[in-house]
Amino acid sequence: MNLLFRMLRVLLTGIFRTKVDFLDESVVFFRVLPNDLDFNLHMNNGRYLTIMDLGRFDLMQRSGLAGIAIKNRWMPVVASQVINYRRSLAPFQRYSLHSRILGWDERFVYFLQQFRSKDGRLAASALVRAGILVKGRSLTMKEIIEIVGYKGPRPILASEVTAWRDTEEWLRSDAET
Repeated sequence: MNLLFRMLRVLLTGIFRTKVDFLDESVVFFRVLPNDLDFNLHMNNGRYLTIMDLGRFDLMQRSGLAGIAIKNRWMPVVASQVINYRRSLAPFQRYSLHSRILGWDERFVYFLQQFRSKDGRLAASALVRAGILVKGRSLTMKEIIEIVGYKGPRPILASEVTAWRDTEEWLRSDAET
């Protein structure tokens, strides 16, 4: 139930927060709640992934993408993600989630999402590859960029991101055989 309340908080505060550009960073603040914990009494590894949805939603809402997605009946979907855990987040500890778009290719947009403790130390870092479905088909990034009206330069994906993407494509093709 706390995720519903967190989602409502992100939605409502996003209305009053400063708007961001398509490629700007979104930062949202949370606290580790008791039902976020695992048996080791730190934030459960699966909870990080769920909280990351809220960070991407904040970025979409504050950049105006959420309205476009609703209008066009887009369904944002995560295709794959990889996360590295560096430090535990303890009960009731405050933390921030930083989310930004690194770039895109023909089919997917790539996000960097980082969890930072109150003192700014990195707790976890993730790469996320996401796409948009509409009426059961995947939109190309060319279609999305055109509808969104983004006119700026296309960011160049770092070689580490393209290497991860290539690995994901290899895994996908291997799984289909």
